[in-house]
Amino acid sequence: MEITLSIINGISTTITFGIIATWLYLVAYVVKSLKQTPLLDSFEKSTIIKNFPKVSIILPARNEEKYIARCLDSLLKQNYPNFEIIAINDSSRDRTEVIMQHYAARDPRILVVNAKSKPVGWVGKNWACYQGYLRATGNLLLFTDADTVHLPSTMSLSVKHLIFENLDALTAIPKLLCKDFWTKITLPMLSTFLYSRFSALRVNDPKTKIGYFFGSFFIISRRTYEKVGTHKAVRHEIIEDGALGGKVKEEKFMMKMVRGDNYIEAIWARDFHTLWHGLRRLMIPLYNQKRKRASLMAIAIFFLLFEPFLLLPYSLLFLNVARDDIFSLILIVSDTMASAIIILSSVIQLRFSIFQNPLYALASPLGGAIISFSFITSIIDAKKKGTVSWRGRHYALNEKQHPFN
Repeated sequence: MEITLSIINGISTTITFGIIATWLYLVAYVVKSLKQTPLLDSFEKSTIIKNFPKVSIILPARNEEKYIARCLDSLLKQNYPNFEIIAINDSSRDRTEVIMQHYAARDPRILVVNAKSKPVGWVGKNWACYQGYLRATGNLLLFTDADTVHLPSTMSLSVKHLIFENLDALTAIPKLLCKDFWTKITLPMLSTFLYSRFSALRVNDPKTKIGYFFGSFFIISRRTYEKVGTHKAVRHEIIEDGALGGKVKEEKFMMKMVRGDNYIEAIWARDFHTLWHGLRRLMIPLYNQKRKRASLMAIAIFFLLFEPFLLLPYSLLFLNVARDDIFSLILIVSDTMASAIIILSSVIQLRFSIFQNPLYALASPLGGAIISFSFITSIIDAKKKGTVSWRGRHYALNEKQHPFN
């Protein structure tokens, strides 16, 4: 019995040290990324635009009556002198179109487009964006979401940044607003992986293949957008912004990711339902594309986010039973360290990236459980129809979608 327990403790301790090493790397990389990611306004301020290229803001919206007015208000207040807003009503069932038409009646810069029912093989938002592009007249296309708010100088800064650095595309990391408790306890952990996997340090490095757009804000030249195939080329992708950014990088266009949290605010999830399905739409396409990789990732996420907290009661039990056992002491110390590092990572994200009360990090065990089990159940349900619900539509995801490119 003692030999069996020693083996269990030894395996547990080895796993825990691996978790500690991984988290130390992640925390160090996140801190580096937060410090070194360029800002939206980090360019030569004396840059003068002689001829202001026309910007077409493409704004798709589906059932966004709670947010669309705030977004349109912020866009109409932009101090950039030459732009139009193509507001696309994506088969909304609420007052979204009514609100859009109300704004269009007051301001000629707004054109409201009613997107027809999406064709087979298209994701709804991609179809809406494509319909907006067909009606756009600008040389620059700025894509944003209906639940995003922009400061008045956002567009001017982005165009100047684009011109000054001779870029083909620019995307900005927004300040992600947390509207509910569930998002506040899970987003810090998700942001840690986001800042490591899709870090601006990698996106901005021409030697890497990592490309990514934030759907809440990216601006791209019309020529570049058309060269990569428009949204038609990613029509089946449920994470279309990431896929489109990947294509821009793949085609070796000049793109850049900056921090825009001082200028742009966006909502990632609004309640537990959208959070849960937002997580599922990350994992299911990956599983359908590469089952082994997705399964290993789900297992790794479980160990990295939840296992140390799950192991903690077991470690404490053995500390009380075998106080003189050195292996039990090593296990409790290492497990406590792993749990503390996970909480510390959440504190860093809450304090410097998400700008929420760091005390939410104390709920990291619950947040880790939600993320872990959403990924595990995603793999179990991957082949079911309508397994992901997003913006009032149900999707059966398949191997053609590439969420982690």
